[in-house]
Amino acid sequence: MKIILASGSPRRSHILSTAGFNFTVMVPDVEETFPDSMPVMDVPLFIADKKLQAVLTDTSVDNIVITADTVVILQDRIIGKPIDEADAFQILKSLSGNMHLVVSGVCIAYQGKQYDIEVTTKVYFDHLTDEEISKYLQECKPYDKAGAYAIQEWIGMNKITRIEGDYYNVVGFPMSKIYPVLTALME
Repeated sequence: MKIILASGSPRRSHILSTAGFNFTVMVPDVEETFPDSMPVMDVPLFIADKKLQAVLTDTSVDNIVITADTVVILQDRIIGKPIDEADAFQILKSLSGNMHLVVSGVCIAYQGKQYDIEVTTKVYFDHLTDEEISKYLQECKPYDKAGAYAIQEWIGMNKITRIEGDYYNVVGFPMSKIYPVLTALME
């Protein structure tokens, strides 16, 4: 049995490795689209399942396959990855002084069975000045991250006043919920 992490995210690879698992990476070629009518809270698991179905056609059922998707939700609207610096600036401006949700969906498949995990964390931002946003964007370049920030960088250390829920979910991989499923499958 081998573990396949179907994700190109270096953060997910780092978390899974640090948790003590050996695995190979396979990046699914899937458009991360969803029906317009879908409730925003259902989107991460829907996309994680799309990724899983794409990967399962290329791997053995004797492998454990893990897929994940994480979204930032502000006022019932998904905030994706920024398209450029101006978009990232506007995203961070909208998160400033507000609470938003970080929602992850994780799918794990093994021997024809699928295990779905959904995790929600509330994140509270302090107010950000325009200068702080500009400096953060110049120094950290968070353009590949949903919500245009990473909790483990400057913004998390200085401008996130609290979280309610799983820290690693905000990083993008809720390991505390994944770990028990993986260890049970490996017994």
